[in-house]
Order: sequence, then structure tokens, then C-alpha cells
Amino acid sequence: MKRLCGRIAVVTASTDGIGFAIAQRLAQEGAKVIISSRKEKNVNKAVDKLCKEGLDVKGLVCHVSNATDREKLFDQAHKLGGLDILVSNAAVNPEVGDVLDCSESSWDKIFDVNVKSSFLLAKEAVPLLKQSKSGRLIFISSIAGFQPFNLLGAYSVSKTALLGLTKAAALQLAPDGITVNCVAPGIIQTKFSDALTSSESARTEALSRIPLNRLGDTNDVSGVVAFLASNDGAYVTGENIVVAGGMASRL
Repeated sequence: MKRLCGRIAVVTASTDGIGFAIAQRLAQEGAKVIISSRKEKNVNKAVDKLCKEGLDVKGLVCHVSNATDREKLFDQAHKLGGLDILVSNAAVNPEVGDVLDCSESSWDKIFDVNVKSSFLLAKEAVPLLKQSKSGRLIFISSIAGFQPFNLLGAYSVSKTALLGLTKAAALQLAPDGITVNCVAPGIIQTKFSDALTSSESARTEALSRIPLNRLGDTNDVSGVVAFLASNDGAYVTGENIVVAGGMASRL
């Protein structure tokens, strides 16, 4: 499908895993996509791969906690003609363990990247999104935001915060015709989920929670994001959509 022809998208943390799959899918559907990550070599590798697929992609180094880097992202979008879609995907988890065992430094880093940066990206994107006839703001949360994982205590809480940010921002931006939604992936096969799937016992435990009895694929997530970014998702806003194979997702 080519539902996104003529649209411009920014996807953060998009050189690997879920972010890369989202950028790839949006570009496959016709969007011009700006990808980013913290390391230049990763940006160059991802851009090269997607360009070889004939996709319209540009890349920038961006640490989402850096105001100058965020400004460069939106400047690039402006040069391309504006901004129609922002997918805020960047997240970190520097410490594994229960929530109340988290160190203060790790807590601060998790909330700085996972929550504060998502808020600032959205805030800074609004002027450009208001100029679009189809403004889309999409946060990437996690099933852990609904059902906290013991190994991902502080991370889980940060992802719960995004659910609330989605609801509040959707109400504020609805009069401007901008939809705001959140996608909460389950256990997706990526490097980020290795702690939950690397050992046989951990994988068995993970699968026991998933009614569909399989781990997710990055394309399971990217297809939902593409739907929300397209005209097919034009009447959906303020929603937190779980993509987790049937895992429990009740706050």
C-alpha cells in the first residue's frame, strides 16, 4: 500500500529493532522518513540499507535528550517540506531489577529519555504538525506500562507515564486536527528484549504469558504504526493500542 505518499515522518531511535521497522514501513508506504540514533555509524548503516531498497530516507545523529540534536531533526523536516508524522520511539533501560531497587541515577536517566524527551519532542513538533493536514503524533510505550515486569521496574513505570501523556496530549491537540496515539508492544524479538528471552527458561516464562504462543516480530508493531499514521487511522486519537499477542494489559 502507498497510504503515506507526500508525507514527511521523523522516527527517533530508528536504526535498529522496532524503530527501524517503523521507519522502513512508513517509507514503504510512500513517506519521506528521517531516521536517527545516537551513533553516526548506525545511522549511516541504516540509511544505506533503506536507500538500497529504493526508499526515500535521510538520517541524522540525534540523542533525544539533547536540545540541539532535536532541533536539527525538525530543521531537516522543515527543509523537506514540513512534518506530518512524529514517532517517538527512543528509550533506555540502564539497570535491571525491581522498581524500588533502582538507583537514583538510573531512575533519572530512564525518565529523562523515556518520558521527558518524548514530551519535549512532542512539544517541539507541534508547530510543524499544526501546518499539516494530517498531523500524527505516535508514542511507543510497552506492555510493561500496563503490567510491570520485575526485571524492568523503573522502565515499566516510565512507559506507564507515556499512556497518560497520550491521553492528555490528544485532548489538547484534537482542535488542531492532530491525532495522538500510543502503541504498546509486547515481547518483541529484538536486542532490547534479550533479558526476557535470552535463556530457555526466560523464553518459556515469556511464552507462558502470551496466548498466541509466539514472540512478536518488529513488523507486528510497524504495521499498527503505519495504520495510525495513515488516513485509515484518522478518527483514532487518545488511544493506547497494545500489540502483544493477547498478553494481559489492564492497569
